[in-house]
Amino acid sequence: MDGYERRALATALATACVIASTPLAAQQAAPAPAASTASLRLASAGYYEAPGVNWLVFSNWYDGLFADAKMSGVELIQQDVRTVTNGDVRLSATPGQWDPIGRLVERKVDAKTGVVEAVLEYPDYQFRYVVRAEPRGGSLLVSIVLPSALPAALDGKAGFNLEFLPSAYFHKSFMADGRGGTFPLYASSAMTATATRNAASGRSDGPGAEPQPMATGRSFVFAPEDPARRVTVRSADADIALYDGRNQAQNGWFVLRTLLPAGRTGTVVQWTLDAAAAPGWLRTPVIGHSQLGYTPGERKVATLELDRADIVRGPIRLLKVAPAGSTSVAASGRATAWGDYLRYRYARFDFSTVREPGIYMLEYGKTRTAPFRIADDLYADAWHPTLDVYFPVAMDHMFVNEAYRVWHGDPHRDDARQAPVDHEHIDLYRQGPTTDSKYKPGEHIPGLNVGGWLDAGDFDIRTQTQYAVIRSMVESWERFRPTRDTTSIDPVKRRVEMHVPDGAPDLLQQIRHGALQLVAQYDAVGHAINGIVEPDVGQYTHLGDASTKTDGLIYDAKLAEQDAKDGRSGVPDDRWAFTSRSTALQYGSAAGLAAASRALAGFDDPLSARALQIAERTWQQEHSQPPALFRHGNTTGGPIEAEELAAAVELLVATRNARYADRIAALWPTIEKTFPRDATTVLRALPFMPASFRMTITPAVRAWAVDAAMIAKANPYGVPITTGGWAGNGTVLEFGLTAYALHKAFPEIVGSAPVFASLAFLHGNHPGSDISFVSAVGTRSKEVAYGNNRADFTFIAGGVVPGTLIVKPDFPENKEDWPFFWGENEYVVPEGAAYIQLANAAADLARRR
Repeated sequence: MDGYERRALATALATACVIASTPLAAQQAAPAPAASTASLRLASAGYYEAPGVNWLVFSNWYDGLFADAKMSGVELIQQDVRTVTNGDVRLSATPGQWDPIGRLVERKVDAKTGVVEAVLEYPDYQFRYVVRAEPRGGSLLVSIVLPSALPAALDGKAGFNLEFLPSAYFHKSFMADGRGGTFPLYASSAMTATATRNAASGRSDGPGAEPQPMATGRSFVFAPEDPARRVTVRSADADIALYDGRNQAQNGWFVLRTLLPAGRTGTVVQWTLDAAAAPGWLRTPVIGHSQLGYTPGERKVATLELDRADIVRGPIRLLKVAPAGSTSVAASGRATAWGDYLRYRYARFDFSTVREPGIYMLEYGKTRTAPFRIADDLYADAWHPTLDVYFPVAMDHMFVNEAYRVWHGDPHRDDARQAPVDHEHIDLYRQGPTTDSKYKPGEHIPGLNVGGWLDAGDFDIRTQTQYAVIRSMVESWERFRPTRDTTSIDPVKRRVEMHVPDGAPDLLQQIRHGALQLVAQYDAVGHAINGIVEPDVGQYTHLGDASTKTDGLIYDAKLAEQDAKDGRSGVPDDRWAFTSRSTALQYGSAAGLAAASRALAGFDDPLSARALQIAERTWQQEHSQPPALFRHGNTTGGPIEAEELAAAVELLVATRNARYADRIAALWPTIEKTFPRDATTVLRALPFMPASFRMTITPAVRAWAVDAAMIAKANPYGVPITTGGWAGNGTVLEFGLTAYALHKAFPEIVGSAPVFASLAFLHGNHPGSDISFVSAVGTRSKEVAYGNNRADFTFIAGGVVPGTLIVKPDFPENKEDWPFFWGENEYVVPEGAAYIQLANAAADLARRR
């Protein structure tokens, strides 16, 4: 929903007797009053607040893994929408994700004076500065203080920036010293050519450009016509320039900027910030619930999320919808107070007694939800979009077609070149001191251009992703046998036709596709590799058809860049293979291949036999030599004991060989300490272990049940909610799957409620909004997400996003109008496989009720 639609919704709120409870309805206030001079105060949570206004000053810090995540510095949450971020000293007008950022040295809060100071530095320039904030009535005075004069190298480069979310200001105006302008829906700034490209927009060796200011002045007013978005920025003695960062990168923001002066110390820049306050403003209530619905026998709990200044005013009603459109009250009652969590007040409404199938809506005051179902077969098809659409689109090395639409051509036919040694790369990849292969740095490694899924919203093949997905899919196949066939997959022609059956179960074809890549790694290099990733930032940030990232021709240094001959070219655009050997990765890949061998038996017998052969050989090799402990980021395998356990379990199930059972028993004292992490793996082995092993692990199962009960009480939603820089739907999926496995093995100890609570969370019963985090699943679901098509502000059906990210200290956020927050909106391939598994688990439980 864009800004124009938000204003229309605000108008509708004033006259409509009932409104939809949607993510943006949750963010939108009642018609906003005129601007107020309400004073800012420093709250106990460490940020400044006035009615409808919160100013954060370095409550959050840049993502250490992926640089600038648009979540740090001076930030504004206005009427429950975070619209401003990154108030900090930066070295360019519209810095991108990979551009330099200051390092936070210290943050100090003076509760008596209300002053917040952040000390930062750019170590490479020996440049230290202070960002100081203090309230002045309803305004926030922000100063940049320099202990020493600006280094000469940063003269004309360093400036104080404040970034404004474009989608919050679409269809709105601004004023610069009283002169009017409007914010462009699409980037259209004038540009100035530069010698090299900005680091965020492409390779550093090509021509580039920097945007020219849209306007300059000493005073800016954003959205003067809309009190819900009105912000005023005034500079006492220096010009401010307004830039549009989207010309350089689609994820750029509108930026206000004042250059730091040379030769001065002390306070060198001072801005006064005003955000229109709204006395009496209350956030619109959210009715958290499953957008998909509920089965008759499961517990059904809606979560009422209220402004802390609000109180529960009357009942929640469950309305049943009749064919003619009329509604009747199926259940009604006052929500039971739960208490405070994050920045909101919560109450819950249990309507589990309603079991009759049908279409229902929940209503509280003027807030009404979208319709949802109660149905016996609710989960039987919930996972279909994930298998039918999301996974085909994620397939690398395949041409993927859907009716009139080509999702992408056959990409990366030129995979891959050996990565250089001692090299720290982007996206957590690193090559160690040797190649651990027979190939020299830069040399083509044949045979890697087959199989695999593109990682998340990016285009790399991360090996940990491959074997995690394979194991999850095999678990779904072995437990539930979903024979659904709606996709034609031809590995020889390298072509996928969606919605065209080919007589083979789609899940088995996906398992084969992942196994092909793992086998290719062993055939080409001799061991599992960290992954295959783009050679530079310019290619890494590519959006659109993956087949256009490279020319598909193997690089040949003997050819000129413009020449091509015999399937080779002089363009060094081939992806790099990171090949440092890691024992943890070896075990993980062996586990994936052993699992795949079981599923593929009778479907692709040669590949099944090859996968098992590699898995057994890898196990023998790793147990005959010291472990290779190369570790970096999240591309070299998980904890070695967890990966070894997985390999032992999958090989035990595949071969029934007692040596693997013996190793599992030997690992148990270590694994017991991390049982919640490894429970599903342990339980997979249980039918093939000695009978005594069940008694051995029972105390850990009981401990998990106790912990799960505590988790259920820790927040209003009954599932674990993480608070890191990446939102926690993966943790929720893991929680539900662990509960299912434990319930099936130990029904007398662990119940099935967490399975349904986890799915309800994913489908809309979560903080911040009531949207389903599985695209195209549920009445209202994610329609703006971080896929490879994110530049189009669109989605891939069946994709699962990370979900609600907690902006510290207490703001739950998931943007539905801005796709570029990867920690909230990036589709993750393992989560897609886990969702298929969890939905099938719920369908299994529902059938048995």
